[in-house]
Amino acid sequence: MPAPRRKLGVVLVDPLPVVRAGLALLIDERLDMEVLAEAGDGLDGVEQLARVRRSRVVVLVGLGLEGDHDASWLIRTVRERFPEHALLAMGANADPSTVSHALFVGADGYVDKNCDPTEFLVAIQKVAVREMVLLGPAAASVGEIADGIELRRDLDLRLTGREREVLAVAAEGLTARQIATRLGVRERTVTTHLARIYGKLGVGNRLAAVRMAARSGLVTVGAAD
Repeated sequence: MPAPRRKLGVVLVDPLPVVRAGLALLIDERLDMEVLAEAGDGLDGVEQLARVRRSRVVVLVGLGLEGDHDASWLIRTVRERFPEHALLAMGANADPSTVSHALFVGADGYVDKNCDPTEFLVAIQKVAVREMVLLGPAAASVGEIADGIELRRDLDLRLTGREREVLAVAAEGLTARQIATRLGVRERTVTTHLARIYGKLGVGNRLAAVRMAARSGLVTVGAAD
């Protein structure tokens, strides 16, 4: 008699306890899935994954994770440390640039928390076999998301790490002098970086550069420390 097939393991990482509890109940009702671990923040999520002894795992990452170990950090870290695992980002009416960024840093798909529970479970099964999933309002913007991913890759190739850093701080609306103070460099250095950024992106001013970077998910307009 053949041995029973092992269930698909799922690790839940979401900042909201009620969301984790609801998803755990939904998943554990399935005969072919089981929740292996839960975490409320990115750092704990990585620690939980390090204890999992499975080669077939889907990690559900809530885009609401914030702080130093936010959703982007977690997705990137899981992709680097546990490349065999599948990653499914979750959100509620997330804008295309946020979904684009999650996919760019390594997520295998995105599912909206407002979707039908059955569709949610099917999405988990699909990403488990590395099938791209876009479920929810963001699916209607798949073209915009794909463009954002391509634009992000293009910007990463064009800009140096320091230029991306300057652009990210510029998106907060700071002056060149304030950016210089934040980064610990001279104001002239900042203006030089900005001029090079404009030239590389083919734009004439900071607003156009920030808009392009925001569309790609590279920066968040109005972000602050």
